[in-house]
Amino acid sequence: MDKQDVNRLWDQIRQKYGVYLRLLDAIPDEAYQTHPVAGIRTPAEMVAHVSGSVLRDVARGVAEGEIRSDESVEPEVARGITDRAAATAFALECWDEAARAVEGMGDEELSAIVPTPWGMAFPGWVGFHVMNDELLHHRGQLFAYARLLGVEPPFIYGYEDNPPGFGPAA
Repeated sequence: MDKQDVNRLWDQIRQKYGVYLRLLDAIPDEAYQTHPVAGIRTPAEMVAHVSGSVLRDVARGVAEGEIRSDESVEPEVARGITDRAAATAFALECWDEAARAVEGMGDEELSAIVPTPWGMAFPGWVGFHVMNDELLHHRGQLFAYARLLGVEPPFIYGYEDNPPGFGPAA
């Protein structure tokens, strides 16, 4: 998989992330620090995980040649995500960091074997599949949370309704 292929996948991730941002805006403020489902991360913890540990840290790790994501800091990060505004701000900050990392990488970084904190190593391009899988998995959990909280989640393929910068390419 080369940079051109990764750019196409990154564009899909960008649009899916736009739906994720709209979903974060749909979760009620008072629910961010609650467990709508016992034993599963709070919405704030999911944001810390998806946006920070997965999207930002994996993108930066591929660019730098080693993924150094530390999921042990997620609870502390999540404590600061108390409402929609904080969730969206954190998610956008992480997106910007990830996008800068992706923009600066080329075929060399994508083909290099990247060590991870999970006891494995893989070619850099595999990290984009990890990001996509994790985004979809946890976005699905947040969709279920929204429904449990009495909120209608955004249409899963409603990319045209995404915030600026996250809609379909022209």
